[in-house]
Amino acid sequence: MALNMTHQIGTLAAATVPVPNSSAGESTAAMSAATLWKPPAVSLKCKVTRTEGGAEGLSPPLSPCRSPVLRADLSAACQAFTAEVAAEEYIAGGKEKGEGKEGVPLFVMMPLDSVKTGNAVNRKKAMNAAMAALKSAGVEGVMMDVWWGLVEREKPGEYNWGGYVELIEMAKKHGLKVQAVMSFHQCGGNVGDSCTIPLPKWVVEEIDNDPDLAYTDQWGRRNYEYISLGCDTSPVLKGRTPVQCYADFMRAFRDTFKHLLGDTIVEIQVGMGPAGELRYPSYPEQNGTWNFPGIGGFQCYDKYMLSSLKAAAEAEGKPEWGSTGPTDAGHYNNWPEDTQFFRKEGGGWDGPYGEFFLTWYSQMLLDHGDRILSSATSIFDNTGVKISVKVAGIHWHYGSRSHAPELTAGYYNTRFRDGYIPIAQMLARHGAIFNFTCIEMRDHEQPQDALCAPEKLVKQVALATQKAQVPLAGENALPRYDEYAHEQIIRASQLDVDGDSGGREMCAFTYLRMNPHLFEPNNWRKFVGFVKKMKEGKSAHKCWEEVEREAEHFVHVTQPLVQEAAVLMH
Repeated sequence: MALNMTHQIGTLAAATVPVPNSSAGESTAAMSAATLWKPPAVSLKCKVTRTEGGAEGLSPPLSPCRSPVLRADLSAACQAFTAEVAAEEYIAGGKEKGEGKEGVPLFVMMPLDSVKTGNAVNRKKAMNAAMAALKSAGVEGVMMDVWWGLVEREKPGEYNWGGYVELIEMAKKHGLKVQAVMSFHQCGGNVGDSCTIPLPKWVVEEIDNDPDLAYTDQWGRRNYEYISLGCDTSPVLKGRTPVQCYADFMRAFRDTFKHLLGDTIVEIQVGMGPAGELRYPSYPEQNGTWNFPGIGGFQCYDKYMLSSLKAAAEAEGKPEWGSTGPTDAGHYNNWPEDTQFFRKEGGGWDGPYGEFFLTWYSQMLLDHGDRILSSATSIFDNTGVKISVKVAGIHWHYGSRSHAPELTAGYYNTRFRDGYIPIAQMLARHGAIFNFTCIEMRDHEQPQDALCAPEKLVKQVALATQKAQVPLAGENALPRYDEYAHEQIIRASQLDVDGDSGGREMCAFTYLRMNPHLFEPNNWRKFVGFVKKMKEGKSAHKCWEEVEREAEHFVHVTQPLVQEAAVLMH
């Protein structure tokens, strides 16, 4: 901390102390201890003491007052101060050895309901304590969902950013960067969804009036998670097209937070489908429709998608192919060999009709991504933020020939065709980041009868992004707090494909998720070591045990801060 002890004591006493020649970051760091403790306006005196190891500290309060209350107050302040000094020394310790020049910056996903209905920060004290703890551990920043269904909830064109203004300012105060997700999907109905946030009320009303605005399967089941991409360019939402609505939302976000773009807000992840991912809602968990590891179902049966399919079939000279999608592709919870379309021998996926349909279906998804990215890159041009798109890690039945679950989701990836290079190339045209999930998984942890292969899938995606020259970022698909998962993330993030990464590493990793479990003592200890390892990257010079020992002391001195976060988040 770039302050002398006089200034540090002034900070603890919540006094305004001028800091000569300090940067904004130093000032923020110096004042953050004061936010943890507000004493009464009483004159107190402290001694500066020095331990055998040479570290400076503060004595308990001396006269004029020795009241137990004030001793307790100052003790709390000293704990907060000690935690902060330890954090800065812990982070700086790595940088002195070259850390920061390499490595993968680590972000942490915030709770889905960080902003609640009514547009206020949810569990504000908990958020504040959690951010302080994350910053102390050396985390780069946080990722937060900016929900369309909250901000533009009541009327088209009326935006209420209230809770997000407060939340992003809170992140700034703690010196954390922000990845903001433009969440144009519904929350609820997917893996890990802990709350329900529907699409804006006026959008839901429009879908109720015209159910074909919703993705539809061959049995007529409508999905309200995300508006069908089939109507991307149709003025079906009170005179605007869905793509125009997304663009207007992003433009309003830019104008509201322009003073923070490129500095605090460093990345905009543009939602492209269910769970914010560029895919079709082919495996909906809601109401038990789909269960892992089912193959899922094609989502092309609304009138807008069928109209496009009809036109494509006529252009192909095969009008008979344009009336419907595959009728022999089974049900959501079938396996490939249960179906005529996906089976390995003589399956329709590998014939002329299958090639036509899958090309059209996947190209519709690519065109959807292309349209929205064109808007996003134009809106955020010259603001200093990066643009990213999340792609789902669909690893089950990856070892089969047809890769059925990937096909129903819109990724035309089979044993004989690479479906991720076209996605990477589309992102490359817009200078966007390819964000991929399931980075923490190992093949042998997954059901082998379902031919799951997350490691092989991650390797394929790494090669595709390398070929397209697109930056690759990662996320874990499911919450994991164990060292085994941490080690896998570190290994995958270094992109050592076939033993040669060409000097590449992931450009960022986002950890799922900020919650009470993360702040449990054993999990927090492991997490702190994990952050340190990620920041060191390929230049890591310490074994895992050494990093953990180094983290032990840090965890001990920051215990009050972490305990507060854990308690308040419950």
